[in-house]
Amino acid sequence: MPAKILVSACLMGHAVRYDGQSKPLIHPAVDRWRAEGRLVTICPEMSAGMPVPRLPAEIASGAVGKDVLEGEARVVEINGRDMTEDFVRAAENALSLAKETGCRFALLIDGSPSCGSGFVYDGSFSGARHPGEGVTAALLAGNGIEVYSDRQIEALVARIEGLEGPQ
Repeated sequence: MPAKILVSACLMGHAVRYDGQSKPLIHPAVDRWRAEGRLVTICPEMSAGMPVPRLPAEIASGAVGKDVLEGEARVVEINGRDMTEDFVRAAENALSLAKETGCRFALLIDGSPSCGSGFVYDGSFSGARHPGEGVTAALLAGNGIEVYSDRQIEALVARIEGLEGPQ
C-alpha cells in the first residue's frame, strides 16, 4: 500500500497561514502524490478553530514544541495572549487525522509554531529563529510519524522510494 503523507494545507496552496497567505510547494513528487491520493491535507490551527487571518504566534522564551507539550512553555500571540491550549488541540487534531488515515509521513511548513520541524521563531517576534520543532511536528514525531519540512522534500522522496522503489 502506498505511503500516506499528512501535508500542511498552506503547502497545497490553501490561504490558511496567519497572514491569510499560502506557501505552495511546487514539486513533481507533490503532483504525483496528489494524483495517487496519498496526500492528507490539514491546517492544524484552522482545525482548532483559529481564524484566517490571525495574529502572529510564537513559542515563548526560545522554547520548542516538545516543551509546550510537556507543559513547560507557552505559545503566545504578538499581543501576549496565551494560545497554548489552542496549539496543543491543533496538534492533537493533526495526530488524530494522521492516525485515522494511516499517514506514516508528514510534510510540514517550516518555521511555524505548529508545523516547524527544522526551526521555529524564538518568541521575541523579531524574526530570530532557532533549531527546533513546533507543537504539531513534535507530537507527530513523538508518535512515530516521520516529519519532513518543505525544505526536505527531496529527502522525503528518497525515503519513500527506499521503501517502495522508484515512482
